Amino acid sequence: MVLALLVGGLVVALVVIALFVFGLRRRLIQRSGGTFDCSLRWDVPEKPDTGGKGWVYGVARYSGDRVEWYRVFSYAPRPRRLLERSGIEVVSRRAPDGEEELALLSDAIVLGCVHEGTRLELAMSEDALTGFLAWLEAAPPGQRVNVA
Repeated sequence: MVLALLVGGLVVALVVIALFVFGLRRRLIQRSGGTFDCSLRWDVPEKPDTGGKGWVYGVARYSGDRVEWYRVFSYAPRPRRLLERSGIEVVSRRAPDGEEELALLSDAIVLGCVHEGTRLELAMSEDALTGFLAWLEAAPPGQRVNVA
């Protein structure tokens, strides 16, 4: 009985510590500002499936001439993807279709992009989209920017 209580208490303590570290990581990512909620679908085929598969919920952060994208449900201290401003080409914009409406946040808009030859889709709110497109267009003089 005592062993069961000890093991149970240890499990609860580990869960509490894991949740604390999870929340602390998110707080550290957001502390410098310039963050927005952004789902990502990487390496999308020419005709994307709108079944809602492949989307990963994350947080993106502006960092100079790049966007650092972090998975929300991860303990990794480093960004999962780095999107260079000079390598991003916006090719389409659309509303979520079919089951994507369930996989994405309620007010999301899907932005089709090509980043250094890789097709990807970003889903973000209307406000975040406005900021993202303004960030792309605010590239230094002489830098190629293609915004659809």
